[in-house]
Amino acid sequence: MKNKLQIEKINIDKLIKKYQTPLYVYSYNKLKNNYKKLTNILKKNIYYSVKANSNQAIISLFSKLGSGIDVVSGEELQRALKAKVNPNKIIFEGVGKSKDDLRLAIKKDIRQINIESVDEIKIINQLAKSLKRKINIGIRINPNIDGKTNKKISTGLDHNKFGINLKDLKKTIDKIKSSSNINFVGISCHIGSQIFSLSVYKRLFLKMIELEKFFTKNGLVVKHLDLGGGMGYDYAKKMKFDLYKFSRLINKYFSNVDYEISFEPGRFLTANSGLLITKILMIKSSRKINFIVVDAGMNTLIRPALYNEMHNIFSPKKNKGKKKYSIVGPICETSDTFAKEIVLPKQSIDDILIIEDVGAYGSSMSSNYNSKVLPAEILIKDNKDYLIRKRQDINELIKRDKIPKL
Repeated sequence: MKNKLQIEKINIDKLIKKYQTPLYVYSYNKLKNNYKKLTNILKKNIYYSVKANSNQAIISLFSKLGSGIDVVSGEELQRALKAKVNPNKIIFEGVGKSKDDLRLAIKKDIRQINIESVDEIKIINQLAKSLKRKINIGIRINPNIDGKTNKKISTGLDHNKFGINLKDLKKTIDKIKSSSNINFVGISCHIGSQIFSLSVYKRLFLKMIELEKFFTKNGLVVKHLDLGGGMGYDYAKKMKFDLYKFSRLINKYFSNVDYEISFEPGRFLTANSGLLITKILMIKSSRKINFIVVDAGMNTLIRPALYNEMHNIFSPKKNKGKKKYSIVGPICETSDTFAKEIVLPKQSIDDILIIEDVGAYGSSMSSNYNSKVLPAEILIKDNKDYLIRKRQDINELIKRDKIPKL
């Protein structure tokens, strides 16, 4: 059966024939419009959080639009640099930066390194001294504020691993003052993802204002205050994060400050830009449950299995017959489930299903579990498709293994 569905201006069958399934498809216009909308409403500096989607094409796209880049690993830093991002537009966070990671950041003279422990100050200062450099640092603070979100993506409570606890701030300030090869530029925070409550942000804003005054009182001038990301994206389409109210809240508390304000969104910029096209391999029934087995699995998109977060799934078919299906993948895990008992037009083997809103934490969290290869990724702009990551070849993966002569 031919599908009439188009993504942007390209027929879905053309994409499937050219790239196979499963297939990640991103919309250039969605990415661009999301960034433009965010910056036009907030009117603050944005640092795209690479962990949401680390494809260099997407990093480059946001960089060319004017975004800064927020990375949380040395590998993400290398991706951003390879994508020709200006080092002065890169902020490096993360609780576990290696000395090699930090050495690269110092050599490239990136905008700033956000430290997340007191010991990290000593390590950075020693490395900068050995390289005869002086590097900008910020302090990521753990404000002990509950983001009211999934506990697996909550990062702002004092039992979370992220940032420096409030009780250690004075010790941190003293350590910075005694370190000659670092230059303090600001403070940052991030209390989690999928936050919809503006009252949570209000508490965060008030706490960060209080902390900025604390730093000033103790002799460190805050030039840059990063308020994190976490703006909620509703996959079920039942609620929406109100950017306009959020902007008014920002202006209420930060309209007349001497320091730069920034945010580091990822999901909010990329989630709705991506679709995952998958083909039906098998249909089977068990205890009144109709299972559809598709060729995408939890290795391709792990969010449903890891966070119990379900994405909308739709079928291009228009036939009138309706049936309840549970959509599962081919991976040898019961948790490899995309949806339970959803109503779709009656399906057949080789039909296509579309999983929505996979632009964030889809490809970036994928794996080769069960030795499955990762799919191709394409970017569509109007009526043209661009390959931005080729489909893996199982033979190339197998060649990575070396069997020793024991």
